Amino acid sequence: MSNRGNELHNKLLGNIGKVIVGKDQTLTLLFTALVAGGHVLLEDVPGTGKTKLAKALAKSFSLNFSRIQFTPDLLPTDITGLNVYDPKTGDFVLRTGPVFTNILLADEINRATPRTQAGLLEVMEERQVTIDGQTYLPGNPFFVIATQNPVETAGTFPLPEAQLDRFMMKLSVGFPALQEEISILEKYMDSDPLETLSAVVTPEELAAVRAEAGAVRVSPAILDYIVRVTTATRDSNDVLMGVSPRGTLALMHAAKAYACLNGRDYVVPDDVKAVGPAVLTHRIILGYGKNTDCIRFIADVLKNTIVPTEDFEK
Repeated sequence: MSNRGNELHNKLLGNIGKVIVGKDQTLTLLFTALVAGGHVLLEDVPGTGKTKLAKALAKSFSLNFSRIQFTPDLLPTDITGLNVYDPKTGDFVLRTGPVFTNILLADEINRATPRTQAGLLEVMEERQVTIDGQTYLPGNPFFVIATQNPVETAGTFPLPEAQLDRFMMKLSVGFPALQEEISILEKYMDSDPLETLSAVVTPEELAAVRAEAGAVRVSPAILDYIVRVTTATRDSNDVLMGVSPRGTLALMHAAKAYACLNGRDYVVPDDVKAVGPAVLTHRIILGYGKNTDCIRFIADVLKNTIVPTEDFEK
Protein backbone atom coordinates (compact mmCIF):
# COMPACT_ATOMS: atom_id res chain seq x y z
CA MET A 1 0.00 0.00 0.00
CA SER A 2 1.22 3.53 -0.77
CA ASN A 3 1.57 6.10 1.98
CA ARG A 4 -0.76 8.65 0.40
CA GLY A 5 -3.04 8.69 3.42
CA ASN A 6 -0.23 9.23 5.90
CA GLU A 7 1.34 11.90 3.67
CA LEU A 8 -1.98 13.76 3.43
CA HIS A 9 -2.38 13.51 7.20
CA ASN A 10 1.07 14.99 7.88
CA LYS A 11 0.67 17.76 5.30
CA LEU A 12 -2.65 18.87 6.74
CA LEU A 13 -1.45 18.69 10.36
CA GLY A 14 1.57 20.84 9.51
CA ASN A 15 -0.38 23.38 7.49
CA ILE A 16 -3.43 23.79 9.73
CA GLY A 17 -1.09 23.75 12.74
CA LYS A 18 0.01 27.22 11.61
CA VAL A 19 -3.49 28.44 12.51
CA ILE A 20 -4.85 25.96 15.09
CA VAL A 21 -2.51 25.12 17.98
CA GLY A 22 -2.34 21.85 19.92
CA LYS A 23 -5.45 20.05 18.64
CA ASP A 24 -3.81 17.25 16.63
CA GLN A 25 -6.23 14.49 17.68
CA THR A 26 -9.28 16.63 16.89
CA LEU A 27 -7.75 17.53 13.52
CA THR A 28 -6.98 13.87 12.80
CA LEU A 29 -10.60 12.90 13.47
CA LEU A 30 -11.77 15.79 11.27
CA PHE A 31 -9.55 14.55 8.42
CA THR A 32 -10.86 11.03 9.05
CA ALA A 33 -14.45 12.14 8.54
CA LEU A 34 -13.50 14.05 5.38
CA VAL A 35 -11.67 11.05 3.88
CA ALA A 36 -14.52 8.72 4.89
CA GLY A 37 -17.07 10.94 3.16
CA GLY A 38 -18.87 11.96 6.36
CA HIS A 39 -19.80 15.25 8.03
CA VAL A 40 -18.81 16.73 11.40
CA LEU A 41 -20.71 18.53 14.16
CA LEU A 42 -18.48 20.74 16.31
CA GLU A 43 -20.03 21.48 19.69
CA ASP A 44 -18.13 24.10 21.62
CA VAL A 45 -18.37 27.50 23.27
CA PRO A 46 -17.72 30.57 21.08
CA GLY A 47 -14.14 31.60 20.45
CA THR A 48 -12.45 28.20 20.43
CA GLY A 49 -11.52 28.35 16.72
CA LYS A 50 -14.31 26.42 15.00
CA THR A 51 -14.70 28.86 12.10
CA LYS A 52 -10.94 29.27 11.67
CA LEU A 53 -10.59 25.49 11.60
CA ALA A 54 -13.13 25.17 8.77
CA LYS A 55 -11.54 28.00 6.77
CA ALA A 56 -8.02 26.60 7.28
CA LEU A 57 -9.18 23.19 6.06
CA ALA A 58 -10.71 24.70 2.92
CA LYS A 59 -7.59 26.76 2.21
CA SER A 60 -5.33 23.72 2.72
CA PHE A 61 -7.19 21.95 -0.10
CA SER A 62 -7.81 24.95 -2.36
CA LEU A 63 -11.49 24.03 -2.22
CA ASN A 64 -14.54 26.26 -2.40
CA PHE A 65 -15.81 27.37 1.00
CA SER A 66 -19.21 28.73 2.02
CA ARG A 67 -20.61 29.77 5.36
CA ILE A 68 -24.23 29.95 6.51
CA GLN A 69 -25.00 31.87 9.70
CA PHE A 70 -28.09 30.09 11.00
CA THR A 71 -30.77 32.34 12.52
CA PRO A 72 -34.44 31.77 13.45
CA ASP A 73 -35.66 33.61 10.32
CA LEU A 74 -33.48 31.61 7.90
CA LEU A 75 -35.49 29.76 5.23
CA PRO A 76 -34.71 26.43 3.51
CA THR A 77 -34.34 28.29 0.18
CA ASP A 78 -31.63 30.45 1.78
CA ILE A 79 -29.62 27.23 2.02
CA THR A 80 -30.45 25.39 -1.18
CA GLY A 81 -31.31 28.25 -3.55
CA LEU A 82 -34.42 28.92 -5.63
CA ASN A 83 -35.66 29.70 -9.12
CA VAL A 84 -36.05 33.44 -9.69
CA TYR A 85 -38.12 34.98 -12.48
CA ASP A 86 -36.07 36.96 -15.00
CA PRO A 87 -38.34 39.61 -16.61
CA LYS A 88 -35.89 40.15 -19.48
CA THR A 89 -36.05 36.57 -20.74
CA GLY A 90 -39.41 35.57 -19.26
CA ASP A 91 -37.79 32.45 -17.77
CA PHE A 92 -37.05 31.28 -14.27
CA VAL A 93 -33.32 31.23 -13.51
CA LEU A 94 -31.74 29.12 -10.77
CA ARG A 95 -30.03 31.15 -8.07
CA THR A 96 -27.92 28.57 -6.26
CA GLY A 97 -27.56 28.63 -2.48
CA PRO A 98 -24.42 28.20 -0.37
CA VAL A 99 -24.73 24.38 -0.36
CA PHE A 100 -23.24 24.41 -3.87
CA THR A 101 -19.69 24.34 -2.56
CA ASN A 102 -17.05 21.90 -1.30
CA ILE A 103 -16.74 22.77 2.38
CA LEU A 104 -19.83 24.22 4.05
CA LEU A 105 -19.71 25.79 7.51
CA ALA A 106 -23.19 25.67 9.06
CA ASP A 107 -22.56 28.09 11.91
CA GLU A 108 -24.79 27.76 15.00
CA ILE A 109 -27.01 25.28 13.19
CA ASN A 110 -29.32 24.88 16.21
CA ARG A 111 -30.47 28.52 15.96
CA ALA A 112 -32.57 27.76 12.87
CA THR A 113 -36.03 26.19 12.95
CA PRO A 114 -36.35 22.42 12.39
CA ARG A 115 -37.85 23.11 8.94
CA THR A 116 -34.73 25.02 7.92
CA GLN A 117 -32.40 22.46 9.51
CA ALA A 118 -34.15 19.82 7.41
CA GLY A 119 -33.04 21.71 4.30
CA LEU A 120 -29.62 20.14 4.82
CA LEU A 121 -30.82 16.55 5.26
CA GLU A 122 -31.05 15.60 1.60
CA VAL A 123 -27.74 17.11 0.51
CA MET A 124 -25.87 15.66 3.50
CA GLU A 125 -27.13 12.12 2.99
CA GLU A 126 -27.73 11.83 -0.74
CA ARG A 127 -25.30 14.44 -2.10
CA GLN A 128 -28.05 16.09 -4.15
CA VAL A 129 -30.33 19.12 -3.92
CA THR A 130 -33.94 19.14 -5.14
CA ILE A 131 -35.32 22.55 -6.16
CA ASP A 132 -38.82 22.75 -7.67
CA GLY A 133 -38.69 19.06 -8.56
CA GLN A 134 -35.33 19.33 -10.33
CA THR A 135 -32.29 17.57 -8.90
CA TYR A 136 -28.87 19.24 -8.80
CA LEU A 137 -25.47 18.08 -7.54
CA PRO A 138 -23.41 20.11 -5.02
CA GLY A 139 -19.63 20.27 -5.13
CA ASN A 140 -17.46 17.18 -5.10
CA PRO A 141 -16.16 16.64 -2.48
CA PHE A 142 -18.96 17.97 -0.27
CA PHE A 143 -18.20 18.26 3.44
CA VAL A 144 -20.35 19.90 6.12
CA ILE A 145 -18.88 21.28 9.34
CA ALA A 146 -21.73 22.38 11.59
CA THR A 147 -21.28 24.18 14.90
CA GLN A 148 -23.44 24.67 17.95
CA ASN A 149 -23.00 26.24 21.38
CA PRO A 150 -23.75 23.76 24.21
CA VAL A 151 -24.09 26.48 26.86
CA GLU A 152 -26.36 29.18 25.47
CA THR A 153 -29.67 27.47 24.68
CA ALA A 154 -32.08 30.43 24.68
CA GLY A 155 -33.67 30.80 21.25
CA THR A 156 -32.27 27.52 19.94
CA PHE A 157 -33.92 24.45 18.42
CA PRO A 158 -32.22 21.16 19.42
CA LEU A 159 -31.21 19.06 16.44
CA PRO A 160 -33.65 16.18 15.90
CA GLU A 161 -32.24 12.66 16.01
CA ALA A 162 -32.60 12.28 12.22
CA GLN A 163 -30.36 15.34 11.75
CA LEU A 164 -27.80 14.23 14.35
CA ASP A 165 -27.55 10.80 12.73
CA ARG A 166 -26.43 12.44 9.45
CA PHE A 167 -23.20 13.56 11.10
CA MET A 168 -20.47 10.93 11.04
CA MET A 169 -18.74 12.53 14.04
CA LYS A 170 -19.42 14.95 16.84
CA LEU A 171 -16.24 16.69 18.01
CA SER A 172 -15.17 19.39 20.44
CA VAL A 173 -12.19 21.70 19.95
CA GLY A 174 -11.93 22.57 23.64
CA PHE A 175 -9.86 25.16 25.43
CA PRO A 176 -6.08 25.21 24.87
CA ALA A 177 -3.58 24.30 27.56
CA LEU A 178 -1.43 27.06 29.10
CA GLN A 179 1.55 26.71 26.75
CA GLU A 180 -0.75 26.24 23.77
CA GLU A 181 -2.53 29.52 24.50
CA ILE A 182 0.83 31.28 24.80
CA SER A 183 1.72 29.87 21.36
CA ILE A 184 -1.57 31.23 20.01
CA LEU A 185 -0.69 34.71 21.26
CA GLU A 186 2.73 34.48 19.64
CA LYS A 187 1.35 33.28 16.30
CA TYR A 188 -1.24 36.05 16.17
CA MET A 189 1.04 38.80 17.53
CA ASP A 190 1.52 40.64 14.24
CA SER A 191 -1.03 39.17 11.84
CA ASP A 192 -3.55 36.38 11.26
CA PRO A 193 -1.69 33.33 9.86
CA LEU A 194 -4.91 32.24 8.12
CA GLU A 195 -4.50 35.11 5.64
CA THR A 196 -1.24 33.69 4.27
CA LEU A 197 -2.17 30.00 4.47
CA SER A 198 -1.72 28.22 1.14
CA ALA A 199 -2.97 24.95 -0.30
CA VAL A 200 -0.83 21.86 0.33
CA VAL A 201 -3.17 19.12 -1.00
CA THR A 202 -4.93 19.04 -4.38
CA PRO A 203 -8.51 17.80 -4.80
CA GLU A 204 -7.08 14.98 -6.92
CA GLU A 205 -4.87 13.86 -4.03
CA LEU A 206 -7.88 13.83 -1.74
CA ALA A 207 -9.81 11.72 -4.24
CA ALA A 208 -6.89 9.27 -4.41
CA VAL A 209 -6.73 8.96 -0.61
CA ARG A 210 -10.50 8.43 -0.45
CA ALA A 211 -10.17 5.58 -2.94
CA GLU A 212 -7.29 4.17 -0.92
CA ALA A 213 -9.34 4.32 2.28
CA GLY A 214 -12.18 2.52 0.54
CA ALA A 215 -9.81 -0.36 -0.24
CA VAL A 216 -8.63 -0.79 3.36
CA ARG A 217 -9.28 -4.36 4.54
CA VAL A 218 -11.56 -5.15 7.46
CA SER A 219 -11.20 -8.72 8.72
CA PRO A 220 -14.24 -10.77 9.80
CA ALA A 221 -13.04 -10.52 13.40
CA ILE A 222 -13.03 -6.71 13.23
CA LEU A 223 -16.47 -6.68 11.60
CA ASP A 224 -17.71 -8.84 14.46
CA TYR A 225 -16.07 -6.49 16.97
CA ILE A 226 -17.70 -3.39 15.39
CA VAL A 227 -21.16 -4.99 15.46
CA ARG A 228 -20.75 -6.17 19.03
CA VAL A 229 -19.85 -2.62 20.09
CA THR A 230 -22.95 -1.09 18.49
CA THR A 231 -25.19 -3.95 19.59
CA ALA A 232 -24.09 -3.35 23.18
CA THR A 233 -25.61 0.13 22.99
CA ARG A 234 -28.98 -1.35 22.01
CA ASP A 235 -29.01 -4.12 24.61
CA SER A 236 -28.21 -1.91 27.60
CA ASN A 237 -30.95 -1.10 30.10
CA ASP A 238 -29.46 2.39 30.42
CA VAL A 239 -30.27 3.31 26.81
CA LEU A 240 -33.58 4.41 25.33
CA MET A 241 -32.20 4.50 21.76
CA GLY A 242 -29.06 2.68 20.67
CA VAL A 243 -26.80 3.09 17.66
CA SER A 244 -28.56 2.51 14.33
CA PRO A 245 -27.16 0.41 11.45
CA ARG A 246 -26.17 3.73 9.84
CA GLY A 247 -24.02 4.30 12.91
CA THR A 248 -22.46 0.85 12.53
CA LEU A 249 -21.58 1.66 8.91
CA ALA A 250 -20.15 5.03 9.96
CA LEU A 251 -17.97 3.31 12.56
CA MET A 252 -16.57 0.92 9.96
CA HIS A 253 -15.90 3.62 7.35
CA ALA A 254 -14.32 5.91 9.93
CA ALA A 255 -12.05 3.10 11.16
CA LYS A 256 -10.96 2.40 7.57
CA ALA A 257 -10.17 6.07 6.94
CA TYR A 258 -8.30 6.32 10.26
CA ALA A 259 -6.20 3.29 9.35
CA CYS A 260 -5.45 4.81 5.94
CA LEU A 261 -4.30 8.11 7.49
CA ASN A 262 -1.98 6.07 9.70
CA GLY A 263 -0.42 4.36 6.69
CA ARG A 264 -2.10 0.95 6.98
CA ASP A 265 -4.25 -0.98 4.51
CA TYR A 266 -6.01 -2.96 7.24
CA VAL A 267 -8.06 -2.04 10.32
CA VAL A 268 -7.00 -2.97 13.85
CA PRO A 269 -9.11 -2.72 17.06
CA ASP A 270 -7.28 0.46 18.09
CA ASP A 271 -8.68 2.20 14.99
CA VAL A 272 -12.21 1.37 16.12
CA LYS A 273 -11.43 2.57 19.64
CA ALA A 274 -9.90 5.81 18.36
CA VAL A 275 -12.92 6.85 16.29
CA GLY A 276 -15.62 5.15 18.40
CA PRO A 277 -16.41 7.98 20.86
CA ALA A 278 -16.69 10.63 18.12
CA VAL A 279 -18.84 8.38 15.91
CA LEU A 280 -21.16 6.86 18.53
CA THR A 281 -21.70 9.31 21.40
CA HIS A 282 -24.27 11.52 19.64
CA ARG A 283 -26.23 8.53 18.31
CA ILE A 284 -27.57 7.25 21.64
CA ILE A 285 -30.23 8.49 24.06
CA LEU A 286 -29.79 7.47 27.67
CA GLY A 287 -32.72 6.68 29.94
CA TYR A 288 -34.01 9.32 32.30
CA GLY A 289 -32.25 9.58 35.64
CA LYS A 290 -29.27 7.45 34.65
CA ASN A 291 -26.17 8.32 36.64
CA THR A 292 -23.86 8.60 33.64
CA ASP A 293 -23.43 10.54 30.40
CA CYS A 294 -23.14 9.46 26.77
CA ILE A 295 -19.37 9.96 26.63
CA ARG A 296 -18.76 7.79 29.69
CA PHE A 297 -21.26 5.20 28.50
CA ILE A 298 -19.54 4.75 25.11
CA ALA A 299 -16.14 4.65 26.81
CA ASP A 300 -17.40 1.82 29.05
CA VAL A 301 -18.83 -0.06 26.04
CA LEU A 302 -15.49 0.13 24.21
CA LYS A 303 -13.65 -0.91 27.36
CA ASN A 304 -15.90 -3.88 28.14
CA THR A 305 -16.36 -5.31 24.64
CA ILE A 306 -13.98 -8.23 24.07
CA VAL A 307 -11.23 -7.21 21.64
CA PRO A 308 -10.21 -9.74 18.96
CA THR A 309 -6.55 -10.81 18.97
CA GLU A 310 -5.17 -12.01 15.67
CA ASP A 311 -2.78 -10.96 12.93
CA PHE A 312 -4.96 -8.40 11.13
CA GLU A 313 -2.23 -7.67 8.57
CA LYS A 314 -2.81 -11.01 6.83
